[in-house]
Amino acid sequence: MNQRRWLSNFLSVLSPVVLTLLLGGIIITAIGEDPVLTYSVMIQRSLFSYSGILKTLHFAAPLILTGLAIAITFKANIFNMGVEGQAVLGAFFAGVAGFSFTRLPPALHIALCLLAGMAVGVLFALIPAILKARFKVDEMVVTLMLNYVVVEITKYLSQGVYKDPASGYVSTYAIRESAMFKKIFNSDITAFFFISLVVFAIMVVVFKKSKLGYEITAIGLNPEFAEATGMDVRKKILSIMILSGAMSGLAGAGFLMSEKYRYTLDFSGSPGIGWDGMLIALLGGHNPVGIVVAAVFYSALKTGSDYIGLFTNVPKEIVGVIQGILILFLSVRFIDSRFKVLGRVKALVRSHGVSGSGE
Repeated sequence: MNQRRWLSNFLSVLSPVVLTLLLGGIIITAIGEDPVLTYSVMIQRSLFSYSGILKTLHFAAPLILTGLAIAITFKANIFNMGVEGQAVLGAFFAGVAGFSFTRLPPALHIALCLLAGMAVGVLFALIPAILKARFKVDEMVVTLMLNYVVVEITKYLSQGVYKDPASGYVSTYAIRESAMFKKIFNSDITAFFFISLVVFAIMVVVFKKSKLGYEITAIGLNPEFAEATGMDVRKKILSIMILSGAMSGLAGAGFLMSEKYRYTLDFSGSPGIGWDGMLIALLGGHNPVGIVVAAVFYSALKTGSDYIGLFTNVPKEIVGVIQGILILFLSVRFIDSRFKVLGRVKALVRSHGVSGSGE
């Protein structure tokens, strides 16, 4: 039974990827290029070369964290759509701590910046959490709207109080060297990737071995029943959102300290590490191991796009098209899992078939 369930989950994760690559291959063929060569360049350069795999893992680190931040809430049937805003705000204030403090030992300065990012992520996640737990306010609406609040807050502070006048574009001051994660192994990767793996290991224990993991599953399946069994669902919602906000803030802080080194208006990219985390959580089936695999795969797509432009005539923007197709397939799967659309259609067809044969 467990083996059958594992196979079902594996196929559920694999099928959107396979379909996406097939459709992407058709598009590449339609523009007169070789999809096999394109995919082989992408995979070889991003996953099977020394510098490529380390670069891929480097960019996967914040995605692992935002994917886990999304997964822990979605598994409890709570929709924290504010992971992007929490990550951006965590990055911003980690950056402020990074350039404001001087003469600190690197280990202390890095720890201080990460804690600042996590604290801000938690505080920002507590707003929708309290509204949800105490007043039954829809957390999806609140967290979505708060993302736009974050954009305006960080824009105002970046253009005013914390603007670096020496910069040719809108940005804060660069963090001090003592707050930077140093590149290791003569590559792009830093110690931040290993921090993300530690968080992943903790979340495996939380999901699979802890009382909280059981409670998260129970709330996700039936919050009324969980309440009836004596569980304080409101407190658990706060705990879940605190964990999610902390991981989101850590993702943003670590990405700034290992890659960007200062906050800019395009810090998170497009669509952003928080939104990418949502896609990764869906692709990984809200399972920590699946999320790590999905994060590496998604990061390989982005890393591979640079090599596609260098070694083939296919424009690197094709990766954006592939990502869009993947989002479409995952959205269909998510809607079906939530509303059982496919099951209802099958039942309808079956019932019509029975009635038709009876006549």
